[in-house]
Amino acid sequence: MGLAAKVLQLFKTLHRTRQQVFKNDARALEARIKINEEFKCNKSETSPKKIEELIKIGSDVELILRTSVIQGIHTDHNTLKLVPRKDLLIENVPYCDAPTQKQ
Repeated sequence: MGLAAKVLQLFKTLHRTRQQVFKNDARALEARIKINEEFKCNKSETSPKKIEELIKIGSDVELILRTSVIQGIHTDHNTLKLVPRKDLLIENVPYCDAPTQKQ
């Protein structure tokens, strides 16, 4: 896959992730502006090494957004209601203090 195709794919992926993570939050959805600004800022970059580096940074940002950001809604003065996405909910593995015996 060429660099231009990777950049376009990353651009689309970042916007899709933004729409999922910040669903129903008009203020947070304005992250679209920041994404577009960053891509425009580096539009004239020609060094393949630098482009790969920027792609890596963008991919890392997308991963963090997708796996770490939980939406919160103010319900009262000091209360937040967390709205986790389905892909953030993972199976909880119980912790055991007692070591098991090897046989």
